This record gives sequence, C-alpha cells and structure tokens, in this order.
Amino acid sequence: MPLKHILGLDHVVVTVRDLDASARQWQSLGFTVSPRGTHSPILGTGNYTIMFGEDYLELLGVLTETEQNKPTRDYLKNREGLERAAFTTDDAAAGAEELKSRGLAALGPVHFGRPVELPNGGTGEARFNVFRWPLDESPGGLRIFACQHLTRDTVWIPELQTHANGASRIIRVEVLAADPKAAAEHLGRLIDEPAKQQEDGWLVPSGGKRADFLFYDEAGFAARYPAAVRDGAATGGAAAVVLASSDIEGAAAALGPVAVTHGEAVSAPASAGNGVIVSFLPQ
Repeated sequence: MPLKHILGLDHVVVTVRDLDASARQWQSLGFTVSPRGTHSPILGTGNYTIMFGEDYLELLGVLTETEQNKPTRDYLKNREGLERAAFTTDDAAAGAEELKSRGLAALGPVHFGRPVELPNGGTGEARFNVFRWPLDESPGGLRIFACQHLTRDTVWIPELQTHANGASRIIRVEVLAADPKAAAEHLGRLIDEPAKQQEDGWLVPSGGKRADFLFYDEAGFAARYPAAVRDGAATGGAAAVVLASSDIEGAAAALGPVAVTHGEAVSAPASAGNGVIVSFLPQ
C-alpha cells in the first residue's frame, strides 16, 4: 500500500561550505535567491532558497555544530553537492509512524523554524515539522526526509518565484550510482513507488505530478552530459538537477559563459553549481 502521507518531491538540499558565496554563485546562474535564513538552534544551519511553483532548491550551510547537523558535516568533509531530497508530507508525525509500522526507524518528527524577511519590509516566521528515513537508508548515497510546511505563505513568496533563467519547477533529480537498478529499487521500496527501466538508467517517480528520480551509471551519465558539463561532478551520489524553463534562450543567456547547449538542454557544469549540474529543458 502506498505511503499515505508522502505527496511527492518538496525540495532538494545543496549543502555548501560557504553559504553566502553559494548564494552569489546561484544568483549568477539567473536564479532569484531568497534573503538568508537562520534555522532554530537545534539544527545549527542557515539557508537560502530558490522557489518554484510547488517545489524548490535549498542552499544549506552549517553555522554552529550540533548533533542534528553531524551527517551534513560528515558529507562536507568529502564534497559539496546535492546531499538530501525532501518529500512533502501532510502530517510529519503520522508519516514517521507509518515508517515505523513498516520496520523503518524513522527519526523525528522535529519541529523548527526560521525568521523570514517579507517583501513589505516586515518579518515573518517559516515553521516546519520534519522526519527522516534512517541514515543508512540512502539510495545511491542520497539521504531522504519529509517536510511538513506549517506556514507556506512565508516560504512560497511570489516575488521569489520569478527567475531570469525561466525556471519554474524541478523535472528530475539524477543520481550517479555503481548499481543504478539496485539504488532505484531501494528508493522505490522506501517511498512505495515503482522503479522503471529507461534507455540509460532507472526512473522512480516521487509521487503525484512532482519530480522524478533517475539513477544511472557512469556510461549513462556520460551519455546525458558532455565532459564540459560533467566538470566538477563527484564520482557518485546525486549529480544533477533538471529544471523546466519557460525561456530556454533566456536560460542560456542567464548562465552566460558557463552555458553548454546539448540537444534541447542548456546546462551549467557541476563546477558552477557547488558540485551539482544544473540543467534546463524547455517546458
């Protein structure tokens, strides 16, 4: 039976060593980046968000060492990059219990918040409840968790949802794995979605009309992206995020000198996106 409280991909977390520098870097790729947020002390992290219609990208950095952010600090010892993917949940407590009923030791729920600068000059608060799958349940090296938004109006702010590159939603999260079939089937079991074989990898839907996950090996990775785009990518784990753009020529112009056109896609190399390939497709 499908998980009742998981509604598809909510956002992806790009973990970085220099949070403010990463915000400037992603702005240079044509994204509108939110003001910097500081999470509750239990998390010890700060972030910038890049908002789309129903999903978003999060740039995350460690500000203060806490037990909660130890996995992130361990990740950063080796690389920056797309460390985690979050699914939308309508009830974090019920979702965690649902995992536990299936023998998975869910972590949480944890409640936290962060102040938000509002367009009118005021300040609000974004509040969340989250739970995590066990840390050793990381398909292809990608950690997963679920996020319940308690204050959507302080996260999905209209002024933050328009981007010079035309980005409007996440189409796909791509993961480089030694055994893409096994990694895809692993994720499929964790979220109760079927893994489907593709020409150069294995696809797992995240639920509803939200983004898919694609797992491929080195050959599949090379078939999708020229060497110039793969520059700066890690040898395993989440490798790319593919976004819909309403203006693919505008996306190429926004990326400027780092833009690489291949087929119908325009991509920025991993070296320009904190270890993540950022690719745009016309939609």
